[in-house]
Amino acid sequence: MTAQQPLYVLDSFALLAFFQAEPGGVRVREALRQAASGDIRLVMTVINLGEVVYRTIREHGEDQAEEVLSLIAGYAIDFVDVDRDLALAGAAIKGVYRMAYADCIAAALTQRLDATVITGDPEFRQVEGLVKIEWLPASR
Repeated sequence: MTAQQPLYVLDSFALLAFFQAEPGGVRVREALRQAASGDIRLVMTVINLGEVVYRTIREHGEDQAEEVLSLIAGYAIDFVDVDRDLALAGAAIKGVYRMAYADCIAAALTQRLDATVITGDPEFRQVEGLVKIEWLPASR
């Protein structure tokens, strides 16, 4: 990664918007294209990936979730395992803000990497002072 290469964290909202052809999906498609060409770097925690999978199972079934996972494997997204430090950083955010823990983990990764999170999840409004956010349209 070069110093000039912008770094973005994807939360589950962003990938779900893309796969469900929501308005924010257009920007996510562009970010995936930019990452594939090396213009930007995309990262996502495995916890947020798990959110994409369980929500896809709930709404569309296991076969669709497997297809989504297969597609995701082809994208230029770096997946980050949640280590003890990241889990505790997420817990510190969760202790102060009324957000889903997975969102807190994404926010903690965004802080750790000094990145920008791409989301449309209104829960992130609470942490606008903590992390940089690129807002997608909230259509869900």
